[in-house]
Amino acid sequence: MDDLDRRLINRLQHGLPLVPQPWQALANELNSQPQLLRQRVQALLDDGTLTRFGPMFDIERVGGAFTLAALAVPEERFDTVAEQLHAMPEVAHNYRRGHAWNMWFVLACATPDGISASIAHIEQLTGLPVLNLPKEETYHVGLHLPV
Repeated sequence: MDDLDRRLINRLQHGLPLVPQPWQALANELNSQPQLLRQRVQALLDDGTLTRFGPMFDIERVGGAFTLAALAVPEERFDTVAEQLHAMPEVAHNYRRGHAWNMWFVLACATPDGISASIAHIEQLTGLPVLNLPKEETYHVGLHLPV
């Protein structure tokens, strides 16, 4: 990762400029070229430095729903269960935690009923109970992780 990659990642954490030519505006800010910046983002995705690049939106404002959930997965089944969740389009991401509930994931569904249906499907698929931790209140926290 070079200086341009670092500056690009730092800048993109604040979003693309909301203008007709966002990549050109970004290139002007970073003293670069739009095509080069798009190539750099793709390279960072390809090598795993970035795991996702895309918009963030409030799914509930468009009628959808999401929840944080967890499973207590026996260690010998962890990779298999992770692959099962990874194959579900409703699972935004999952990750290991050092806790009895060792697999945490976010479910994002087109409707609130989709959450309960997805949880039932995961329980049937894995044979494990899902700990469902729905959001009770929204807090807006700006997060920037300087690179």
